[in-house]
Amino acid sequence: MLGLRPHVCSCIRQVQLVRIQLRVPEYGWTTQKVFHLLNGLVSGLRCASFLARPQMDALHPDVLRLVLYDLPGLLFFSTYTLLVLFWAEIYHQARSMPTGSLRPLFVVFNALVYAVQAGLWTYESMAVGDAQARVSHVLSAGFLAAVSLAAAVGFLLYGGRLFLMLQRFPIESRGRKKKLREVGMVTTICAACFTLRAVLVALSAINEEELDLDVATHPLLNILYYGLAEIIPSAWVLFILRKLPPRRAPQGYQTIPASA
Repeated sequence: MLGLRPHVCSCIRQVQLVRIQLRVPEYGWTTQKVFHLLNGLVSGLRCASFLARPQMDALHPDVLRLVLYDLPGLLFFSTYTLLVLFWAEIYHQARSMPTGSLRPLFVVFNALVYAVQAGLWTYESMAVGDAQARVSHVLSAGFLAAVSLAAAVGFLLYGGRLFLMLQRFPIESRGRKKKLREVGMVTTICAACFTLRAVLVALSAINEEELDLDVATHPLLNILYYGLAEIIPSAWVLFILRKLPPRRAPQGYQTIPASA
């Protein structure tokens, strides 16, 4: 049952991506399109990890198994920090601040996250003995918790700034109320889900026996964990951001109206 929910979310996201592409095919791969593509990829990988768990447990070498376990969570982080980047660019442009360094910073930060995690995967797969395995697990879980907390801070920082900026717009501004509600809701949802993820991952590192986030051994706990920290927030954000971009005005010669 849990494995089917990400599959449904993945299908919805791919349908939304197709709708956006049909609406504005001339714009290429915009941030909105990449966001929906990554969302669909995350949901597909999460669904596969639930349905193919016995086969994943039997994989060798161990590093391959660890990559498949953690990759959906890392991609989830990259997907939603892309939304933070989009908001940061809007905020900087509205304030007439330079935006050239934002995308390179986003790429470097994500590359650093994946590089550190790759090192932790390697170390954990090579761990010998219970003590070293315990240390590697704590390091990996602590890093994932820190990454999730960084994403929550990013949403609060730029989502909060954008929300306050929209509040200062004239009340009669077209779409002000809708955008204000949209930014406020997405900021609250994403900050809450990444904070929850950070807290639960950190607690599982401290006391793995009492709070194990392993799908096979604690199915009820994982329904709550993945539902509250990933599936439900992601579906909610998808619903809030469901609006398609406006159609591009037709190009070419226009009829000149006759003068009165």
